[in-house]
Amino acid sequence: MTTARTRPESTMYAEVIDALRAARVTPTVREADADTADAVARTLVNCGLTAFEFTATTPGWEDLVAAWVKEFPEVTLGLGTVTSPEIAERALAAGANFLVSPFQVPEVRPVADAAGRLLVEGGLTPSELRIAADRGVAKLFPAHAGGIAYLKSVLSVLPGARIMATGGVSVDDADKWLAAGAFSVSIGSDLTRGDVAANVARLQERLG
Repeated sequence: MTTARTRPESTMYAEVIDALRAARVTPTVREADADTADAVARTLVNCGLTAFEFTATTPGWEDLVAAWVKEFPEVTLGLGTVTSPEIAERALAAGANFLVSPFQVPEVRPVADAAGRLLVEGGLTPSELRIAADRGVAKLFPAHAGGIAYLKSVLSVLPGARIMATGGVSVDDADKWLAAGAFSVSIGSDLTRGDVAANVARLQERLG
């Protein structure tokens, strides 16, 4: 990247970036109820995954995040679908380590900055991704719209940008996204539906 970082970095902020980089895969656990989300997340963690995000579309997500932060402090836990300052404030109060939005949310940035937390902000165009990456980590969404070739093109003009590929990334092609230069990938239903443990095992085999 040729531009300077545009937000202050705190210890927590830097630690979360390092944790997401090490995890490589940050699953999105989006379920219709908190009990199902909890069960899926427990399977992911029991299978060795170290980072994931619940979403603000799951009823009862606040209590779920708070319970997880208390029981699993070693897990890097985020909240996805953060689309307003109010959701961001509630997520941070519950203890979320990082926030994720599906698109640009300028009004949420000050909330994350004040708390010293990472906001993984969504974008699709090079301009949007540059703004988000300059602040820490950009979320390429929906990644399948352009595919791996698009990610490579973006990185050719934004070398070094930390980009998390999300939306349409599968268990079977996550390794290809990472090989193409993605900072990390987020997998949703392809990982969290059906036999979750078997899905994770297949993913881990592909990632090596």
